[in-house]
Amino acid sequence: MIGLVLAAGAGRRLRPYTDTLPKALVPVGAEGDPDAVTVLDLTLANFAEVGLTEAGIIVGYRKEAVYERKAALEQKYGVRLTLIDNDKAEEWNNAYSLWCGRDALKDGVILANGDTVHPVSVERTLLAARGDGKRIILALDTVKKLADEEMKVVVDPDRGMTRITKLMDPAEASGEYIGVTLIEGEAAGELADALRATFERDPQLYYEDGYQELVNRGFRIDVAPIGDVAWVEIDNHDDLARGREIACQY
Repeated sequence: MIGLVLAAGAGRRLRPYTDTLPKALVPVGAEGDPDAVTVLDLTLANFAEVGLTEAGIIVGYRKEAVYERKAALEQKYGVRLTLIDNDKAEEWNNAYSLWCGRDALKDGVILANGDTVHPVSVERTLLAARGDGKRIILALDTVKKLADEEMKVVVDPDRGMTRITKLMDPAEASGEYIGVTLIEGEAAGELADALRATFERDPQLYYEDGYQELVNRGFRIDVAPIGDVAWVEIDNHDDLARGREIACQY
């Protein structure tokens, strides 16, 4: 099993940081610290801590910044990195971005969004949930109070995930998908096909819409509740401030 990071996004709501950096390289360490860690740093550290020695990083917007740091990141975290180019990162949404990493999926991956600050306990929870024929397991926050922007999930005890979308009454949801998934290699082909169908239907759809496509085809997706842990998806400057508060705890 390897790590896989979606790091192709522009993150325009985080300007001026993202004028020159992809979202995954925006500093979440102390304000003004030239060596402050990034979401990518935190994610690679998590991968290393659970024993992963290889990771793919899907890059696009300002990808040269990731290429420039590749060797230093490999040395710092002891994880061999493969950079995967997304040629439509500034035009299409992340269903296509994850599809670009379809070959990496065959090894089995822990997938992490490049804008999610989270503790290593999330990866450990997913790894502990493996087995019993589970092929895709979503990290689910069942504690947080939900609003309109969150990626909400409905879970049936007998069928696993039945619905995933932001466009849902929060009261109907079982929890929020935090942007981290364990994908077994045997699911790679079916997931890649579902992602292709998703972005061909609408290139602005999310990879979570690909998960929904899979479920609609009869594929079971499981979930693993992460418990009461501090994490944040960094979309804007308020989220970034929260990310800095959380990152200093790890």
